[in-house]
Amino acid sequence: MRASVKEAIAALPTPLKEAVTEICESPDFDATISKEQFANLLEISQLSDADLRVALLPVAAAYSVAPISKFYVGAIARGESGRLYFGANMEFEGVQLSQSIHAEQSAISHAWLKGETSLTNITINYSPCGHCRQFMNELNGAEKLEIQLPSRDAKSLHSYLPEPFGPSDLGIDEPLMCPVHHGLTAEEENDLLNAAVAATNRSHAPYSRNLSGVAIRDTKGRLFAGMYAENAAFNPSLPPLQVALVNMNMAEVPLDEIQEVVLVEKADATISHLQDTQALLEALNPDIPLGYLAL
Repeated sequence: MRASVKEAIAALPTPLKEAVTEICESPDFDATISKEQFANLLEISQLSDADLRVALLPVAAAYSVAPISKFYVGAIARGESGRLYFGANMEFEGVQLSQSIHAEQSAISHAWLKGETSLTNITINYSPCGHCRQFMNELNGAEKLEIQLPSRDAKSLHSYLPEPFGPSDLGIDEPLMCPVHHGLTAEEENDLLNAAVAATNRSHAPYSRNLSGVAIRDTKGRLFAGMYAENAAFNPSLPPLQVALVNMNMAEVPLDEIQEVVLVEKADATISHLQDTQALLEALNPDIPLGYLAL
C-alpha cells in the first residue's frame, strides 16, 4: 500500500480506520470496496450512505498523481453491482494539459475496466468541472446518475448539466460503458498485442470510428490494458493510453515501471492516437518502446 493511502486511512475516525485498514491490507484489494464490505462499514461507522462515501474520499484522493497542480482530487464511482471504485486525477509533466486525467474520468474508467456497464452515483471532493460533466453525460444511464459532494445533498448529473448535449443527440444508442465487442482480430498474436486488441474490442468511438486500445507491460511482466472513451463533445474524450495508466495507478504500480506498450487502432479512421501516445510515453520515459498495429 502506498504511503499516501496509509496516511489517508490513518486520518479516518476509529473504528472506521481499523475496518478500512483491514480491507486495504488484504492481498486481493484492488482499490475497490464490495457491496458487502460497504454495508459492513456502514454498520461499523454508523454513518449514512452518503456521509460514508464522503468520508472515504481522502483515501481515493491519495491515489492522485498531480505534479503540476498539487491539487489532489478523489472520486468514488458506484456501479450497478453496488461495488465502489476509487479514482483520482493524474497529471503528466512535459506534455500538454489536455493529456491530464480528471478524478471522475479515473473512477469511471476504473469501473468500466472491471466490467461495470452502468453507474448509479459518483462522489467527488469538489464540484465537477464542465469537462467532467460532459464526460459523465456520455455514460450509459447518465439521465439517472447522481452526484454527491461533501456537505451537500445529492443532485442528478443533469442538475449540474442542464439542457445536456450527448450521444442521443447524434443518434448514438450505445453510450459509454454499454457492453460491446467489435470483433477485431490480429494475424500476429502475443500476450501484449492480444490484450490491446481485446481492449480495442471494448472501446467506445461512435463519432470518429477509431476503435482503439492500449496494453502496457510492466517490469514484472504484468499487463494493463485501456480502451478509448470518445465523447459527443470531442474534447472530453479519454485516449486509450490514459485509461491504461488509470489501470496501473489504481493497481499501485508506479508509472516508471512501464516496460513496453502496444497501441492498436483502426487503419481507416479519421483520427489517430499515435502521436499523442508517443508524446506522453516520451515524457514518461523516452526509452519505452511502442508497438503499433493499425487494423
